[in-house]
Amino acid sequence: MSYRDLRDWLSQVEDLGELRTVEGADWNLEIGAITEMARKEAQIAPCIVFDAIKGYPKGWRLAVGLLNSIKRVALTTDMPLDLPTMEFVRTWRQRIKEMKPLPPVQVKDGVFMENVWEEKDVDLLRFPTPHYNIGDGGRYIGTGHITITRDPDEGWVNIGTYRIMIHDNKNLGLYMSPGRHGRIQMEKYFAQGRSFPVAVAIGYDPLLFMASAFEVPYGLSEYDFAGGLRREPLEVVRLERCGLPVPANAELIIEGECLPSERKAEGPLGEWTGYYASAVREEPVIRVRRVYFRNDPIMTGAPPSRPPTEATFYKSFWRSAMIWEELERAGVPDIAGVWCPPEGNTRLFTTVAIKQRYPGHARQAGMIASQCHAAAYLGRFTVVVDDDIDPTDLKDVIWAMTTRCDPVEDIEILRRCWSSPLDPILPKERKDRDASFNSRAVIDACRPYEWIKDFPASVIVPPELAQQVRKKWGKQILY
Repeated sequence: MSYRDLRDWLSQVEDLGELRTVEGADWNLEIGAITEMARKEAQIAPCIVFDAIKGYPKGWRLAVGLLNSIKRVALTTDMPLDLPTMEFVRTWRQRIKEMKPLPPVQVKDGVFMENVWEEKDVDLLRFPTPHYNIGDGGRYIGTGHITITRDPDEGWVNIGTYRIMIHDNKNLGLYMSPGRHGRIQMEKYFAQGRSFPVAVAIGYDPLLFMASAFEVPYGLSEYDFAGGLRREPLEVVRLERCGLPVPANAELIIEGECLPSERKAEGPLGEWTGYYASAVREEPVIRVRRVYFRNDPIMTGAPPSRPPTEATFYKSFWRSAMIWEELERAGVPDIAGVWCPPEGNTRLFTTVAIKQRYPGHARQAGMIASQCHAAAYLGRFTVVVDDDIDPTDLKDVIWAMTTRCDPVEDIEILRRCWSSPLDPILPKERKDRDASFNSRAVIDACRPYEWIKDFPASVIVPPELAQQVRKKWGKQILY
């Protein structure tokens, strides 16, 4: 890769002109407001480094908005910086298709070992952790982090972005949704009456953060997956107490364990759906046993909010590529494009463009796209359009829905699908942590196959004429 660690990555982002530094902001709500307004109101959402945070020493920094632009996602994934959206998805899909997992290599020392706090010295409140939004139940140190765990029976290592709240200077609250890999591993430990070892890494290679949020198959470590994408293995250090491998280039490492009998009220947090949907519940507590950190550490945050957000932005490329790949593996031919727009949280709205080849082709594509592994969790709408529609252009998609879809004939409803307590549309009485269901709509917005040749012609500018106009008049009227 073209960078060594987070600090090197930030330096290259500055060279791209997409880094901003803010000094003197208040950790209590102000950082959250700046982050939110920057990503919503700036022409290109910047990566922001907060320094000299109110009440904290200069040099103890927080970086947010790391993956909120296509150039920064391209830098992180070692791809060209100037690809259009759908071409980026196609190229990313090919990378995933060709990728071979590479296990990490263990090294003796990591840069995070410059400072070590033993359990008696641990004081989590010395780190400038924001209270991001006014409705949040506390300060969340775990939003732009990774949580590292190991399966007690099978031995494989899982990495996930499970939210982490500060309870006090030595204890953290951990929330993992039902069905997620880390939650399954935790339940295995607790069923055996054993404590659950946990490591938290903050400030590391952004590619690993991306991998931690992807739908990596059960049993495959995100370390191996990220190494395959990087085309070289990651370096990890095995922690002495819990035995978990952590990124050698991390800024901050927290080592601890969850006890089966210990729970404490956690939440709420404004989640990726844009709502406070998960309320306050008793959740496991991480008892912190040891903390490691670099001199002048750089923390990372990715606070969720109303989309589009950083998380929905970079996940759009990944989820689109994965759904496309799963459609083709399932035998659906002539996929012209797939897009999971950031505005739809990447999960709640998916558009699939196809070149229709046979009766039922559109329904087949829609049904599989709504239930494949990359889309099964908390989906909502899947729209299938013809290949003359750009799936990344919501104006085009809505036009197709309103002119090619007969609601009675062309909308299918699937019931009792995989949802989550985070689903804002579920009423309180249905937010059972072990049985959250929702429904899905599959919308066929393609021209009717049986009379597609007789369907009214679209009003278009021919490609040849469009190219001439761009060349002749583009500077005056288009750019």
